[in-house]
Amino acid sequence: MFDIKWIRANAEAFDAALARRKGVTVRANDLIALDERRRTVITALNEMQEKRNASSRLIGQAKAQKDEAKANALLAEVAGLKDGIQKGEAEERALEAELKAKLLEIPNLPLDEVPTGADEHGNVEYFGRNGTAATAAKLRPAKPHLMFAPKEHFETGEALGQMDFEVAAKISGSRFVVLRSHLARLERAIGQFMLDLHVDEHGYTEVNPPLLVKDDALYGTNQLPKFEEDLFFTPHGESRLALIPTAEVPLTNMVRESILAAEQLPLRLTALTPCFRSEAGSAGRDTRGMLRQHQFNKVEMVSITTPETSGDEHEKMLSDAEDVLKKLGLHYRVMTLCTGDMGFGSQKTYDLEAWLPGQDAYREISSVSVCGDFQARRMDARYRDFDGKVRHVHTLNGSGVAVGRALIAVIENYQQEDGSVAIPSVLQPYMKGLTTIGARS
Repeated sequence: MFDIKWIRANAEAFDAALARRKGVTVRANDLIALDERRRTVITALNEMQEKRNASSRLIGQAKAQKDEAKANALLAEVAGLKDGIQKGEAEERALEAELKAKLLEIPNLPLDEVPTGADEHGNVEYFGRNGTAATAAKLRPAKPHLMFAPKEHFETGEALGQMDFEVAAKISGSRFVVLRSHLARLERAIGQFMLDLHVDEHGYTEVNPPLLVKDDALYGTNQLPKFEEDLFFTPHGESRLALIPTAEVPLTNMVRESILAAEQLPLRLTALTPCFRSEAGSAGRDTRGMLRQHQFNKVEMVSITTPETSGDEHEKMLSDAEDVLKKLGLHYRVMTLCTGDMGFGSQKTYDLEAWLPGQDAYREISSVSVCGDFQARRMDARYRDFDGKVRHVHTLNGSGVAVGRALIAVIENYQQEDGSVAIPSVLQPYMKGLTTIGARS
């Protein structure tokens, strides 16, 4: 969320950056005009309160002088001012709420280096700072060249009898899956491997967070108000709780309404949790298989840091997510999302897209974003720098990575001609040494 004072002082820059966003029509003058109305009401309210206080003092003097006529006139004036103050306070609250609502609906401003584009076709492949395509190719696992016609993950999983969408539909409906036997264990192994990697090698602290969160937490990480239809809610007393769409929500909100010490930063957190999304805007997309589910597991990475280091932290988090795919031996590419494809709260986003032979396409498997102080302002999350100044933190989040999609990528990239699936070497210790699922297991 933006500070209206900053918008006033930077109206031209605000409009220029926001104009690069897709479908956003609000402009600085609209917000400033609303704030002017609010300020006018506050000024009038202050004047009435000062006049009421002055008149109240005069009432005492008039009574002391036994001037009943003057005292009564002043009492009538104070009563009228009291009514005006109440109306003014109500108007101020209404304008304050209207301004806040408008500010909450404005997406983050993209950084200057983010490519401008209308949709995913405007995304640009990223090879790292000062990187080249040739260098990136050497550092990433090679694209597999299968000597047979590759199958999609659900064809292999169903043929193995270990991936069941029909039973899941009977239990829960569409966009759910039941995994059995070795595929169920493989999915668990992938998540455990990722979590261990981030904790043991990348410096994150493991967290086991709540899976149900309050509206305030969702506002803090900008799921509300814009994405309410994508959430699953459950009644809770006189209010409600929501199932988390991502562990970003509880992890980032761990620093809400707090002032951290500079020495605590960067604060790096990771969690393996179920995630729940209604996929309200995805009707007709990826209806077969596990790519787009209402319930899925994901390893999330969150970093809370300073404004000066958030750019470097973004590159680190990208590297941490890449490390997962490298160790799994999965070919991938990195895309810098354009202004028309990046998320609501992001200043800049990298997507990691794994190669899926069955689809003959790259598909997103991780998204790593820097949000600047956009979420911190919504959460009132701050830190005290080494000079004693209190400033808003910068927040970052990233998939480290989506477990279900990693399972899809493993099945499709490690499929064998006989229908079995080889298990990547880094996962075999989690599988009690099993090397293959299926015909040769």
